[in-house]
Amino acid sequence: MQHTHPELNKRAQGWLNFLYLKATTPDDWSEDGIPNDWWDKTSTAPMCSFPRFDLQESTYAIGLMADKTPAWREVYSEILDEIAERSITYWAAVDWLSQFGHDPDRPNYPEAWRGTLIPEEFWGNYDAPGWTANGIAPWGFQMDPIGADGNLFFKGWLNLTQSLHTYVSGYDKWSSPFSVAGAYSSRFEWTQHQLADHLHQQWSKTPMGPHCENTKAWPFCLSAAGLGLMMYDKIFDNHFHSSYSNWLSFTKDKYYGFDKNGSLQWVTMYFDEINNHHHKTLPTHGLAVAFYAKPQDPQFAEMLYRGAINFLGWDNPSTPISNEFMPDPRMFALGLTMSLEFDDQVTHERLKKYAEENFEPQFFGLNDSQFGFWFNLGEKWPRGQLSALAMCSEVCEPDAWETLFNKPNLSKFYSPSIQGVDFPAVFIEKAFHDDHKGVLHFSICDGDKTKTNKKTSIEVINIPDANSISIMCDGKEFQDYRLIDDSKIAINTEVRKHNFEIKTGYYLSKQSQHSLNKKLKEFKNVESNIERNSSSENSRLILPPNFSSCSCC
Repeated sequence: MQHTHPELNKRAQGWLNFLYLKATTPDDWSEDGIPNDWWDKTSTAPMCSFPRFDLQESTYAIGLMADKTPAWREVYSEILDEIAERSITYWAAVDWLSQFGHDPDRPNYPEAWRGTLIPEEFWGNYDAPGWTANGIAPWGFQMDPIGADGNLFFKGWLNLTQSLHTYVSGYDKWSSPFSVAGAYSSRFEWTQHQLADHLHQQWSKTPMGPHCENTKAWPFCLSAAGLGLMMYDKIFDNHFHSSYSNWLSFTKDKYYGFDKNGSLQWVTMYFDEINNHHHKTLPTHGLAVAFYAKPQDPQFAEMLYRGAINFLGWDNPSTPISNEFMPDPRMFALGLTMSLEFDDQVTHERLKKYAEENFEPQFFGLNDSQFGFWFNLGEKWPRGQLSALAMCSEVCEPDAWETLFNKPNLSKFYSPSIQGVDFPAVFIEKAFHDDHKGVLHFSICDGDKTKTNKKTSIEVINIPDANSISIMCDGKEFQDYRLIDDSKIAINTEVRKHNFEIKTGYYLSKQSQHSLNKKLKEFKNVESNIERNSSSENSRLILPPNFSSCSCC
């Protein structure tokens, strides 16, 4: 259930500021370069210790934030664009592009991996999770990280990232051809439509699911890939998500073990089809799958979630929370968010207390304007992957993650909204247009304390008649604005706390919204002349330009 006017808290604002800095600071992800060291290539080794996982996981909180402040999206769009651009580089696919054949380091694997990550019976003659093994039989060497038979954990998340960027920005940039880095400095041209179709076709031919590393299919990664196809279908009115639904129906009794009472006993970490081996792990791993499955199959996701927290005792106030079964904080971070998503207040309050004591939440940077979780690691930056997952709990509400993918807000592009915000000097706390009352609400505060009380301006767009508006600021009539044109104004204000309410005259009934959503699908690929900073000149607005803002009721 969403509040009428949801707000971003101070932690969310600080994380957004830090993520904006990470995303907009130029660095070199090419084969000849190296990403900045604040991109996490360390967490959850050996499976996730690549910088693309930081890219991928940084998008989730941004999607949730964008739904909290639908009348302000420009910074989210820019961050997602920067992330998506990095996601087609050499370093995004570095494992597939450099880990050829079997891992020569097999004899030196840590003993702790025996039986936990690597099957006991294959010890010493088996590639660890995270080693892609590009080139091994029967697939052979494949230079294209998207076109390959494997590498699902690259291309499935790439489609999710591109889909979230399109949803937040309103532009189908990735429908135009883009070039993805291949092995030995090669390049391969794709569009997102080709990528989504490729995922669907490949999935349809592999009932147990396409593999990530060669030989290994992961329910965790497959669920993330399904989520990307779900958002893609919502935006482009397609049917590719059926591949996930069919896969889940086929594998529910294969990838998970339940006792006669329905209690979760084990979860398949990965399935090796060549060796017909299910690498089973504790119910805790169900949290990783549940996070991605919640929007796609809420009931099954809750079974996995309840099974995991019951096994861990997180839902039992008399059982102390410990890291006995999970020395890696990743599952804790996921549990922190999922307990909110499922409105499990008992578990959430217990995990929140644990996180406050163990995740090292900390403001930092200029006048403490940035925020992250440091996890007591003594590092220069907040640990990216883990912090990104934990931050979802700062912006999540019951069913918010499910709603993001099942009921995407596409009418937001027509409602009055704000732009041209001098971020991060100005932080946005609230930005929401009440389409039923015809009122735009937004709140600002000083993000950069060195600019407090300095002059600034904010544009309001999509106004049916800019000559007929009325503005209140902090409960008083406000007149310090100028007309840019009939649908746009510029508000003159200061860099400090202000609450604005603008009677815009824009109304949208449920019937009108239904009609609009229908038109969005009919005209989803029509050219638009609207400019933006984060798209190529070939990008198109996914919304029909001939369906103009109006005061319809």
